[in-house]
Amino acid sequence: MEALASALHAAKALRFGEFLLKSGLVSPVYVDLRATASEPSLMNKVADLLFQTAEDAKLQYDSVCGVPYTALPLATIICSTKRIPMLIRRKEAKDHGTKRLVEGTINPGETCLIIEDVVTSGSSVLETAEVLRKEGLQVTDAIVLLDREQGGKAVLKKHGIRLHSVCALSQILKILEQQQKVSPEMVARVEKFIRENIVEPSEQNGLAPTKRICKEMSFAARAELPGIHPLAAQLLRIMEKKQSNLCLSADVTTSKELLQLADILGPSICILKTHIDILCDFSQEVVKELRKFADQHEFLIFEDRKFADIGNTVKHQYEGGIFKIASWSDIVNAHAVPGPGVVKGLKEVGNPLQRGCLLIGEMSSEGSLATGDYTKAVVKMAEEHADFVLGFISGSRIAEKPEFLHLTPGVQMQTGSDNLGQKYLSPQEVIGKRHSDIIIVGRGILSACNQAEEAEAYRKLAWESYLQRIGVGAQM
Repeated sequence: MEALASALHAAKALRFGEFLLKSGLVSPVYVDLRATASEPSLMNKVADLLFQTAEDAKLQYDSVCGVPYTALPLATIICSTKRIPMLIRRKEAKDHGTKRLVEGTINPGETCLIIEDVVTSGSSVLETAEVLRKEGLQVTDAIVLLDREQGGKAVLKKHGIRLHSVCALSQILKILEQQQKVSPEMVARVEKFIRENIVEPSEQNGLAPTKRICKEMSFAARAELPGIHPLAAQLLRIMEKKQSNLCLSADVTTSKELLQLADILGPSICILKTHIDILCDFSQEVVKELRKFADQHEFLIFEDRKFADIGNTVKHQYEGGIFKIASWSDIVNAHAVPGPGVVKGLKEVGNPLQRGCLLIGEMSSEGSLATGDYTKAVVKMAEEHADFVLGFISGSRIAEKPEFLHLTPGVQMQTGSDNLGQKYLSPQEVIGKRHSDIIIVGRGILSACNQAEEAEAYRKLAWESYLQRIGVGAQM
């Protein structure tokens, strides 16, 4: 077991820090066995351990099915080397061919053994078992490499499935601590997280987690929440109508370029973000034309002003000066550094005009100090001023309340960074894994030979990632 723990840690299949889980919880440990795909010897070792666990339990079965997708290669290795029939469960039926959810030779009445990499609540195993049982198969046992010990075993038992694990998370933690690969403080954090987030079997057929947000809501459903900011509701409806969660960062220096982008790319975006103070030929006529395009193409305007002063000062900056931002921009943003006064000052101007504000909870630049306790304080400030704050600029979802929107900058098709410390993430990473709502794209589109085609490519990818996240098939 010591060798396995060390190998999993070395392959980064076990990571420690802060990780946003599918449930919406922030976990100090993340188990991702997809990392073993590039370690053939480790994958074979894991497969052998899974098979041996089934042998030790003296299980009788006719076929094996791996929970999609991480456990599929493990099931393949077991079935290939041990000459056991394999069944493949699809996550969704295709609209062509056989249209089946389970591929392989199915003999009703036979027993299928489920293989899984990690079990937390047991929901993924249950989903697979349900599909197999509908095909007439018996499902009585499941083998898992790592049990996170958060209630999954009890949940599965309630549904007639015995869970057999190669190892438990507590065992791995002790070994890594002994090997000085994980600090005692981190071990204590993980143990506390597990204790506080146990999933209990419910009286019904579902699960009853102690701290878990509800199933992911669609943008349309979130728009109808009773406590949502009116501007957030409007934006969510625009997003659903246009099938776009793309914000264009129009960082150009002439009004001609800005207006051309608004007209040409307007149909593909839900928000156009400006830095109005970099225009060399700004005039009020420019923003009047910009508002016409916003109305024509149905997108909101977001002035990326990043207000960061005392309330009285930001009030004047927002309302007056040469830019008169409040008169034309639907959304602005602000740093929380000055305290709640910055929001109160902006709110005095913005609320009567039905405007909204985004607080900056995280930034996409390398070495940003907007992390940890600061980010938590930003969320608290937003909750206290939800009549004006409609969401966040952040690298991931930082608030559980579905009333708040999350916009993430620094998005390009390819991950990486520039020479000034800007870090880039892909649309799939931002929407699918980090659970943000809207991608903000600038240079990725502006530098393209065909900006309209590139904008459409980003729109489609971001929207498809959103649909996959909420469990809906993409329809483009």
